[in-house]
Amino acid sequence: MSGSEVPAVSWAVIGGSATRGCSFPDDAGAGAEVIETGLSFETPYGPSPEMKLFVTAGGRRCLAVELHGWQPQLPRGEASRRLFWVFSRAGVRHIVADAGVGSLNPLLDPRDIVIADDFVDLTTDRDPRPVVGGNLMVMRDPVCPVLASALTAAARRHARGRVFDRGTCVVTEGPRFESRAEIRMMQAHGDIIGQSMCPEVWLARDIGACYAALYVVVNYAEGVVRDWDHDLLAEIFTADAARHARIVLEAIDATGEDAPCQCLELRKPTLL
Repeated sequence: MSGSEVPAVSWAVIGGSATRGCSFPDDAGAGAEVIETGLSFETPYGPSPEMKLFVTAGGRRCLAVELHGWQPQLPRGEASRRLFWVFSRAGVRHIVADAGVGSLNPLLDPRDIVIADDFVDLTTDRDPRPVVGGNLMVMRDPVCPVLASALTAAARRHARGRVFDRGTCVVTEGPRFESRAEIRMMQAHGDIIGQSMCPEVWLARDIGACYAALYVVVNYAEGVVRDWDHDLLAEIFTADAARHARIVLEAIDATGEDAPCQCLELRKPTLL
């Protein structure tokens, strides 16, 4: 369905490679009910990706989008602008994302989960303009501690690997992966490496929404520990996807609509 009116929701899920191997939210076994599928909306920047409208077992109305791999010819920043314009119109105030990442830290292994609390943006082709505008986005604490805590608790119930409640994600442009020399440089700046946290994390602040993400280690970065095990990577993407989806849904239901955080205080009309 295209061009329909944007529904009013306060929650959104940006699906990445950690949940791509299942039908979200249906396969999670967490009692969510899908209300409508195939929702696409016209935005000032072009048509949005298709979304699902669903309700969690706890009654949270959510929009879900599988942004990973959507129109690969479209730059990630442009796709995100379309998506967050819709989120702004919907009244979204809480965003949960997921992704598969590589480990920069040699102590992190495949299947470990990191709920990152900071980022380093090394992207080069992502439109830095805000969607709403008119506000300064202070990125002192980019991730909502309340959402992050709920994700951590749910992950510790269901994860097959270890769960870490903090870490820094280095965000690169893609679609190419990094060289060994680049990884050696980036190891000084973070624990995991991926391609999706930016611009999502600061566009969330732009529209006044809390943000947290579930990062599943699926491989060692180039030159770290050993080369990729592609069979293991594929197994994580397929066999563990529903498990990751359940973590996301349980975290949403464990978080109140009015989370006691200070995220909105970091969106300011002026520093004066």
